[in-house]
Amino acid sequence: MTQYALAPPPVPVVPVLEEDVLFPVRRILCVGRNYAAHRAEMGGDDRDPPFFFAKPADAVVTPGADVAFPSVTADLHHEIELVVALGAGGADVPVDQALDLVFGYAVGFDLTRRDLQAAAKDKGHPWDASKGFDQSAPISAIRRWSGPAPQGRISAAVNGQSRQDAVVSDMIWNVAEIIAQASRLWRLAPGDLIFTGTPEGVGPIARGDRVEGAVDGVGALSFKVL
Repeated sequence: MTQYALAPPPVPVVPVLEEDVLFPVRRILCVGRNYAAHRAEMGGDDRDPPFFFAKPADAVVTPGADVAFPSVTADLHHEIELVVALGAGGADVPVDQALDLVFGYAVGFDLTRRDLQAAAKDKGHPWDASKGFDQSAPISAIRRWSGPAPQGRISAAVNGQSRQDAVVSDMIWNVAEIIAQASRLWRLAPGDLIFTGTPEGVGPIARGDRVEGAVDGVGALSFKVL
């Protein structure tokens, strides 16, 4: 029997919509600048390919829970995203087989300490502290899914005021291409979540704000910043 020096940490989990089961989160991969208008908004070049960064699995905030305003920032931003939950894995997965790995989809927010990100960019430093902090990945319940990926409206509002409004089909890399590319960089596995990028309209949120997001056909998410 294996004995641990410390009690193993709990496995982060996300509920599955309308089912009495939980999805265990292995890791979180995120795609940067995957909508052309958001690239322009952030000063990027449309010819640059999207890139990946990561958040720790325990950054997830499950539906119904609120989010504490993080430390060491004066500029917290919301970024609405379609999230892919993988039920199978593999390496070097062809694009035409990539959707076979999908368990389902969820609505998520990539919360960002924008001031820390800007400072890291200026110095050529990693983004970890600006993207991978505690409670930086609020997520809805996962909707089990098969077939073509969602393509409809993706939107976010703060205190009832629209901030982001686009369609998933505007993504530069589609879901199958994202999965295939990620599988070239890592061996993917069941339990991986992939945040697929955010459309234009990202902006600041503050304590007391109510943040809401939705993806047509997938679900909705709402939380308060404490």
